[in-house]
Amino acid sequence: MIELLHLQKAYPNSTPLKDVCATIHKGDVIAVIGASGCGKSTLLRCINMLDPPTGGKIIVSGEDITAPGYDLNRLRMKVGMIFQSFNLFLHQSIIENVMQPQMKLLGRSKQEAYDKAYSLLSVMGLSKQQFQFPDQISGGQQQRVAIARALAMDPDILLLDEPTSALDPTMVGEVEAVIYELAKRGTTMLLVTHDMNFARSVSNRVFYMDEGGIYEDGTPEQIFHHPQKEKTRRFIRGISSLTVNITNGEFDLSQAVSDIEKFASRQGLDARTGHKLVMIFEELCAIYFPEKTEKNFCASVVFEYNKEEEAVVLSIDHNAGLISEEDLLSDISFVIVRRLIDELEQTPVAEQAGIAQYRMTLTVKKGGGKQNED
Repeated sequence: MIELLHLQKAYPNSTPLKDVCATIHKGDVIAVIGASGCGKSTLLRCINMLDPPTGGKIIVSGEDITAPGYDLNRLRMKVGMIFQSFNLFLHQSIIENVMQPQMKLLGRSKQEAYDKAYSLLSVMGLSKQQFQFPDQISGGQQQRVAIARALAMDPDILLLDEPTSALDPTMVGEVEAVIYELAKRGTTMLLVTHDMNFARSVSNRVFYMDEGGIYEDGTPEQIFHHPQKEKTRRFIRGISSLTVNITNGEFDLSQAVSDIEKFASRQGLDARTGHKLVMIFEELCAIYFPEKTEKNFCASVVFEYNKEEEAVVLSIDHNAGLISEEDLLSDISFVIVRRLIDELEQTPVAEQAGIAQYRMTLTVKKGGGKQNED
């Protein structure tokens, strides 16, 4: 369906795409992942010729869309684009936003365009909002309108550039549900996302981008659980960890708790495990972290999820010194922590400026820990 042949894209100060080669087959749902700035969004914009490549070829359904003089309106009918920011026309109603491209590019009559638009808005659960304007509906609803608008063109492939990144967290699920449904229907999609759990569950292929190209291409099982290349392994390990840094004892506890909950959700951990991680963190704060008056205090708390072992490892480095086992055993917060975890290790790791540092590791089994803590 789509062939990328040595695709390149260069800007005056950077070259995000150096040599991209890939074949996208009908029915593929491909998650495109990688570090910020690696060229994920640039790849999609090149495929849709919103940002024409500076080298190589793109073949769509047998046609070289990079050839001089190629009619880009033909491309727009084959390839639909869904942006982070919806890109709806604010002066048009919802139904008009979905109708207009059909009439302009496909030559459909007003009635034909209306029937198609109404049908798709009904599928998206938005038929009752058809005469409202974009600023009268939620962000999640606006993104569903954008998806309906793209589907109204009967495209061969959908390109989705971080379709949920601009949404309030409460609205993400409704858009993801639509994308899941499109995948089940066999819609060919290329999806840029930072949500690794979503990428893992919705796709049948994953492109990991690095070094100006598709560094590794494989199934979600291969990329997320058995990556073949070292950079891929490092990236996957990186997205499976969360670091909370505390300097001078000052940090936003509510933000830290929110970050921990999001981390647990991204790894596909159940709510019970996420709740345990939050409880452990809060109790450890009470045990180990001195009052905010400690001017030289600093700490780093790292949560790391090991998919193969289905365990979360929590490590703490700080300069407050070791706490004796006797003091720990008499601390109610430590008693609570010990009932939630499977393993505990407290080890000095360095001496700097006469202050002992240590590392403590706790392993929390997915959904587990001690089974009698309730």
